[in-house]
Amino acid sequence: MIRWGRAVSAAVSLLAAVLSGTGEAMAEKGSVQKITFADINGWADDDHVAALSAFVRFCEREPTPDERFLLPTKAVCQQAHAALKQAGSKRAARQFFEQSFMPYRFKRSGFLTGYFEPELLASRDPHPDYPAPLLAKPDGLVAVNDGNRPKGWPEGSSHGRQTANGLVPMPDRSAIMDGALDDEKLELVWLKDPVDAFFVHVQGSSRLRLPDGSVMRVGYAGKAGHPYTSIARVLVKRGEGTPEQLTMSGLRDWLRENPDKRDDLFRENRSFIFFREVEMERPEDGPIGSANIPLVAGRSLAVDPGFVPFGLPVFVSAPEPKLQEDTDRSDVIASLARTLIADDSGSAIKGAARGDLFVGSGMKAGEIAGEIRHPADMTVLVPIGIQDVFLKRLSEAQ
Repeated sequence: MIRWGRAVSAAVSLLAAVLSGTGEAMAEKGSVQKITFADINGWADDDHVAALSAFVRFCEREPTPDERFLLPTKAVCQQAHAALKQAGSKRAARQFFEQSFMPYRFKRSGFLTGYFEPELLASRDPHPDYPAPLLAKPDGLVAVNDGNRPKGWPEGSSHGRQTANGLVPMPDRSAIMDGALDDEKLELVWLKDPVDAFFVHVQGSSRLRLPDGSVMRVGYAGKAGHPYTSIARVLVKRGEGTPEQLTMSGLRDWLRENPDKRDDLFRENRSFIFFREVEMERPEDGPIGSANIPLVAGRSLAVDPGFVPFGLPVFVSAPEPKLQEDTDRSDVIASLARTLIADDSGSAIKGAARGDLFVGSGMKAGEIAGEIRHPADMTVLVPIGIQDVFLKRLSEAQ
């Protein structure tokens, strides 16, 4: 069921607020440049049907009042469904994008990484073989904004805890590792490996294989609010390796080889994530992203929603990752020149032309994701008619 009254009304209100200035003038002065589809390298070779199938997920959901994105309009969604009905016609899908959107390329080169959903061994019950818990969201955890931020609030702290005495900062990773939340019994599930548990915090979700053979999925429920720090970058600064060596697989190797230094390195990343169990109507679906819909392997892109609103297509062009010869690429990353859909976010994904490609679930996907670290050209496809709204938001986010 498609419900659009509130979304269309919001778009109209936003358009009324930007009566001054034109889209072209704002683009030329800002961080993006208006281009044509013919200017996009690799556009003609993309699988436009796959991109369109990923896009229409935003036509079948109800937005929440606090979501920060520009949804496709009802008319655009009707056109999208009509194009899909044409027997999966690649030509119809391509024409839909070219007739319904205007491409705006970021002037500065962006950066693309990859992420995945691990599948790990876990237990719902505590056990010596499963020493690494994932924690549920504590009571009172709230986002900090201009309306509730106390005077003197720590800079960069995005969340806090509402108490009888007001809003207070949450403990950071180091304090939680030392037992700051132990009395609250927040353990949701236990993992076999502390290294795996740390990477679940980075990825934000995971499929878990339980001792009885059943599968459990956990997803993001909240965060302590402290800034994210890349522990790989910490090691690079210490001279422990280069960025090329300390990809995800390289970082895992370092952690395995240095168990006595592992926990101290974890503490360098003050960010801490809380989880919830995610019901799986269809186990084959990807994890639920920040836009509250299942991610699509090879087509979902985590972005900074302050710059790129959820629901918009983004054409990304980046070099293909260097993989082992026996790695099964399948169709997920047959090419890294493709239309992705902005439908997720992450603590480490900050800035205008910054993206994180969802590769899929399982360790094979993890091997691929860990090798995606490339400069990239990024072009946002903006629905025709709301270009000025997008450009105004982009200008305000700079």
